Amino acid sequence: MKAKLPSDSGPLRRTIRVRPVAPADAAHWLSMRCALWPDGTVEEHQVDVQAFLDGAAAEPHAVLFAVDEVDAPLGFAELSIRPCAEGCVSQRVAYLEGWFVPQHARRRGVGGALMRGAEAWARAQGCSELASDTQPDNEISRSAHAALGFDEVGLVVCLRKRL
Repeated sequence: MKAKLPSDSGPLRRTIRVRPVAPADAAHWLSMRCALWPDGTVEEHQVDVQAFLDGAAAEPHAVLFAVDEVDAPLGFAELSIRPCAEGCVSQRVAYLEGWFVPQHARRRGVGGALMRGAEAWARAQGCSELASDTQPDNEISRSAHAALGFDEVGLVVCLRKRL
C-alpha cells in the first residue's frame, strides 16, 4: 500500500508504505506504544512487543507499521479480532486496538494509509466491520476516526467492584 506524504521542506512528496511490523522495528514500536499508552511502563510495553515478535502474544493479532521510502517509522496500528464490539452487528469484528502517528507525521496521510491497511487486513480475516475506541475527551482521536469514516456509536462508562 502506498500513499504520498508531503515533505517538511516543500512540495516534494515522500512515499508511505504500510507493512507488517518487523523485529528491526522493535525500538520504534516500543517508543510509539509508550507515547500512545503512557500509563504503561516501558518494561510492560517491552514485554508486549517482545511477546508479539516471538509469536507468543494472544493479542494483538497483527501490527502494521507505516514507513517512508527509507523505512523510517511514521506510525503503527495494532489489530485484533473480537467476537463483538459496541454498535456492530457481526460476531467477528476486526478491532483497532491501537493507532498512533507521531506529531511530526500527522495530517500527511499516514493515519489514512494505516487505516486502509487495517481495513485490508480485516477483510482478509473475513470481517465486515472494523471497530475502535477512544477516550471521550480525546478530541484528536475522535476527529481522526470520523475523518476516516468511523461513526460514533456511544460513550461507555465502565465500572467495577472489588470483592
